Amino acid sequence: MTKVRVKAVQAEPGWNDLQASVAKTIKLIKEAGEKGINVLGFPEVWIPGYLWSLWTSSPINNVELFHQYMANSLARNSPEMDAIKAAVKEAGIFTSFISPEGEIVHHRRKLKPTHVEWSLWGNAQADSVQTVVDSPFGKIGALNCWEHLQPLLRYYEYKQGVQIHVASWPPMFPLAKGVPGTGIRACLYADSHQGQPSQAEFGRGGDDSGARRGFSMIFGPDGTPLVEAPPAGVECILQADIDLQSIGYAKAMADPNAGRNDTGRALSILHGRDRFIFNLLHKIRVFVFFKIITS
Repeated sequence: MTKVRVKAVQAEPGWNDLQASVAKTIKLIKEAGEKGINVLGFPEVWIPGYLWSLWTSSPINNVELFHQYMANSLARNSPEMDAIKAAVKEAGIFTSFISPEGEIVHHRRKLKPTHVEWSLWGNAQADSVQTVVDSPFGKIGALNCWEHLQPLLRYYEYKQGVQIHVASWPPMFPLAKGVPGTGIRACLYADSHQGQPSQAEFGRGGDDSGARRGFSMIFGPDGTPLVEAPPAGVECILQADIDLQSIGYAKAMADPNAGRNDTGRALSILHGRDRFIFNLLHKIRVFVFFKIITS
């Protein structure tokens, strides 16, 4: 299957309300199924929402808010998750690493929290380094927020053969010497042009303080916007029909993962088990060489 219909959600969840967030999620999933959507993406920590208050108040002042947040977070094994999986199966779509069969095919978390996010979240498990899974609609990958600013993580996603990349972000506001929405779009443009996936970017339509800020977009493999950018404060759904074969046009010009543009023979990145095996083989080779010259 090379023709795929993708959908990017720019909307607000039920802030700090698990049941309201799940109800809205299921509603959006059903709508996607009715419109023939194949791949549906949501913003970062869509359930129960990304708390912008993390950045605007101290951890001490947020104690009660964090307590409510944890009580309203979505558990992997729960009636709420079962309801979402059932909705996905009925709609026949792929979303948030849930397959069209309604099964969780990968349980991935953001590798490391960003800045003040440490007050609420911790590090991910090791298998979250894997960012791409197979699906009936192609190889689908996903990263969260400032993971897109980590070149090694992005490069490893490219090496996994990503074809559709879901770039999930929270609502972002202009920060002093920070990264506002325009800078993020530039980052995502570079990402799509380097890795050549068809790419959907998601920015929620508001935050828990009542302010509204979204910047959703869908890019092609050459970095071309495939939809018109919506207003920042509007809750909307972006939709585009993509052809995975168009990735070949971008790769014909510059492909960092294979052929003449691949630097893999000069530079290599090892992680986890691969690094352990490499180091072990290196030690064995040195030991054997030592035995030869001393025997």
